[in-house]
Amino acid sequence: MAGKHQDTIPIEVCILTKEHNIKGTVHVSKYTNTNRELTDLLNDREKRFLAVTNAEIMGKDSSAPRRYDFLEVHIDAIVMVHPSNQVLFKETSKAQEDIMRFRELRNKLSQTKPF
Repeated sequence: MAGKHQDTIPIEVCILTKEHNIKGTVHVSKYTNTNRELTDLLNDREKRFLAVTNAEIMGKDSSAPRRYDFLEVHIDAIVMVHPSNQVLFKETSKAQEDIMRFRELRNKLSQTKPF
């Protein structure tokens, strides 16, 4: 079993299901084309579950997150999976404040009259 992880690389992912958002790490083959590694993992007909380590599950009902060292997610329950490092915009409270400031500024500018 120790040799198994020598042929894989960890990828931090966000997994969306109908009921939960899951953040964690999956291990993909290091011999797969970089653009296809998650697709190949999900399309493996011999696997019905996706193994996730260091998992954090958040219910869509805003319940407190639960953390697990290891979790298996049934492939049929997955709506979407994407690498965490590809998230370009994360809505944090700071980002929300910036958005509001930008909208206020845009509204003020649109109300000013040109000379």
